[in-house]
Amino acid sequence: MNAETLGYAVVEGVATITLNRPQVMNALDAGMIKELRVVCEQARDDKAVRAIVLCGNGPAFLAGGDVALFHANLPKLPDMVLSLAGELHHAIVALREAAKPVLASVHGAVAGAGVSLLAAADLAIAAAETKFTLAYSKIATSPDGGSSYFLPRIVGTRKALELMMLSDTFDAATALDLGLVNWVVPAGELAAATDKIARRLVAGPTVAYGETKALVNRTFERPLTAQLDAEAHAFARCAGTGDLAEGVTAFVEKRKPVFKGD
Repeated sequence: MNAETLGYAVVEGVATITLNRPQVMNALDAGMIKELRVVCEQARDDKAVRAIVLCGNGPAFLAGGDVALFHANLPKLPDMVLSLAGELHHAIVALREAAKPVLASVHGAVAGAGVSLLAAADLAIAAAETKFTLAYSKIATSPDGGSSYFLPRIVGTRKALELMMLSDTFDAATALDLGLVNWVVPAGELAAATDKIARRLVAGPTVAYGETKALVNRTFERPLTAQLDAEAHAFARCAGTGDLAEGVTAFVEKRKPVFKGD
């Protein structure tokens, strides 16, 4: 992995993935996309990781794909897109498959694939000055990175189509109203607020979080009876964990539980 374009560190159960091409507002190029897949899969599979944080270095979270790269490769762009999108989509799938919470911490510009990556996270926090745009239609293309899957589920079909087709820019307050982010904080407090949420997630019941995430991921695919059955089996799996025993015992003893993630 090239640390100059993508940072990855695991500290006390939190895996932090840092997009690091600040000179181009962290726009994704071929190398960065491939590295992103590697670290997302690594964080998914590492049992020592109990929460994943996505963030960007410099003035932006992620300003989308590297349009200069597209322009330089117009004759072979269709084949290039299929190759690079495949790598990006493996990263997105890894984040959704991860049996642990994923928190996006965004600031500055969140455009194109930046919105896709944000939407793929389980939770999101934004600095108050953040600006968002789908951007794809501005260069005459359709969305990638899962935007067409996640956004209708988060904001509704009509609003998702508006955001995708018109590519208007909207602010953090609007993103909060739409449910695209969970929290908005002053820019100077973003790092501390992100760390506080990540620490809460790491201290939580990791297996229960994973089961909850898996249930929500498939809720729109199942009829009610199948979802109820899935809930029962998920609860039963949680019932066999040390964390549930600790949670029940702590409740009875009227104290705060200490979860270990197993």
